[in-house]
Amino acid sequence: MNLDFGYKDKVCVVTGGSNGIGKAVAELLVSLGAKVYVLDIYECKVPGITKFISCNLSDKNEIDKAFEIIPKEIYSFFGVAGMAGFNTDYITTFNANFTSNKYMVDKYVKWRMKEGASILFVSSTSGSNWIKYKEEQAKYVNCSSWEDTQKILEPLARKSPSSFAYMFSKRCLCMYSMLKAVEYSKIGIRVNTILPGSTNTNMREEFQRSQETIITEADVFEKIADPIEIAYPCIFINSKLASFISGEELIVDYSDGAKKKLNLKKDREDISATNTWVLLKAKQAQNKNAE
Repeated sequence: MNLDFGYKDKVCVVTGGSNGIGKAVAELLVSLGAKVYVLDIYECKVPGITKFISCNLSDKNEIDKAFEIIPKEIYSFFGVAGMAGFNTDYITTFNANFTSNKYMVDKYVKWRMKEGASILFVSSTSGSNWIKYKEEQAKYVNCSSWEDTQKILEPLARKSPSSFAYMFSKRCLCMYSMLKAVEYSKIGIRVNTILPGSTNTNMREEFQRSQETIITEADVFEKIADPIEIAYPCIFINSKLASFISGEELIVDYSDGAKKKLNLKKDREDISATNTWVLLKAKQAQNKNAE
């Protein structure tokens, strides 16, 4: 029996489709006959995609221009693009990881979808504690515009290391996804989230090079995923094979989260995302005293 994922001849939008998980997703969609539109700051060289659109997802104006090119009807949206925050400033990182997804879906994607369409966000296991700290995320998730988000983000960015934008933006993305799943269930659009563990992409190399220990230590896993191992569940959960799955947070981390729940491994990201700068300074002082 041949499984029909339902992507053939359907318009699928993939952000961050030029490398890593996004590239693997784009390649699988092409193999399933989809019309794939890739948004990325780097050129996408995946054979068979319908259109590559150069787009800096931390820039609202570039997003607007990109959606002038994307067709008026979208079947599946894959929000994969992200930044680690070690080579970019706090606001750029947060916008690329969260604000852009919220803006694209609220302003464009929702209105170009019909009943049966699907939205998937690729968050991270770094965002898995969002429920515990949901009060921190609420005002960012509920912002009414891109501009309002920038206003409330600037004070936080001034006092926090840029690398901590990663965890906070991923928590915001998880919370936003859950809210949209409930809201869009009324119009027949599914919304889900994938939370990958450590994956062999360029982003992971940034984590490894970093000396900021809170996030670096949280990235130590016994098994590293290949991008295709994250792309497979992405393809499934946005396909018609998962037509009754919405509001799901699928953790793909090869039991790393299970170890934390069983207290076999410390969850180093079970911390406030808006006060991480305090913890970092304390850690730096501790390291200095130990020298």
